[in-house]
Amino acid sequence: MADRVSATPAALKLIDTLTELHGPVMFFQSGGCCENSVPLCYPQGEFKISPNDIYLGEIGGAPYYMSHREFEYTQNTHLIVDVVQSRGGTFALDGPDGTSFIARSRLFTDEELAELASAKA
Repeated sequence: MADRVSATPAALKLIDTLTELHGPVMFFQSGGCCENSVPLCYPQGEFKISPNDIYLGEIGGAPYYMSHREFEYTQNTHLIVDVVQSRGGTFALDGPDGTSFIARSRLFTDEELAELASAKA
């Protein structure tokens, strides 16, 4: 089955580190503006999900959400969460070693789009 979101080994390692420090975490894909378009990582329960937000899947055991509005623009792309050596500059969790999450993306293949469409039905 095609996944809407995945994580690099570096991102999985950072998720493990943040979970050890803060307990279970969750992600919300920022749609831009003040937070840029980055994966925002929060301790579970510190960010309120709207009933309109879309659940994309899990990375490293952490649920990953996106606003319905943002999903309309990006529904044909697969998000790949990675890590960069930089402070995120948001209210989300950064790594204790000066790292933060970044989202990269690629278009789904025709086969993946077909899988996702059949899963909806």
